[in-house]
Amino acid sequence: MLKKSDIIISTIIGFLIGVFFFIILKNIGVNIPYSRLITSYAWLIIIIFPPLSLLGMFIVSYLGRKFSIILQVGKFALVGALNTLIDLGILNGLIWITGIFSGLWYSVFKGLSFLVATVNSYFWNKHWTFEKKQQIFTPKEFSKFLVTTSIGLLINVVIASFVVNIIGPQFGIKEKVWATIGALFAALLAWIWNFLISKFIIFKK
Repeated sequence: MLKKSDIIISTIIGFLIGVFFFIILKNIGVNIPYSRLITSYAWLIIIIFPPLSLLGMFIVSYLGRKFSIILQVGKFALVGALNTLIDLGILNGLIWITGIFSGLWYSVFKGLSFLVATVNSYFWNKHWTFEKKQQIFTPKEFSKFLVTTSIGLLINVVIASFVVNIIGPQFGIKEKVWATIGALFAALLAWIWNFLISKFIIFKK
């Protein structure tokens, strides 16, 4: 069974995922059938994600009774989903405010959104996923985090900028949507990098 803290945290994360998903949908629009209906009721996402996150955690908790790493992977995946939505949400918020969705400023926006998401990842994964609660901060651990973040930031921004500024929109996709696709692809690769480094280096017990 899930601990009370796991229930509360997974519900909070689900709510935050819904909020940032809502921001993204409002900025890029949804170019599919019934898109007007979907965007009109996009606020329902904020309500739907908390119970879905909680359900997912119950499932991985059940599976984790035989394989303990499954619960850890489930937590990391949920935090990763939040990080991705924070990354994309802040990026889309900056695009919406400025009207800029390509060029040098896009790279700057992507860097800022990734940094905020990475800091969020550090605290959730340290204190919840990997449960290193004995110390809030250690210089050695934080130095590893800074190096990892710097490399991850470089990978994330370079890949996103390459997809958006070099490859450019494909298949008739709008520039705003393509900017988010570039960020999403970069976030996926950065998520894999962050998991491996977090698991085997930063939060290794």
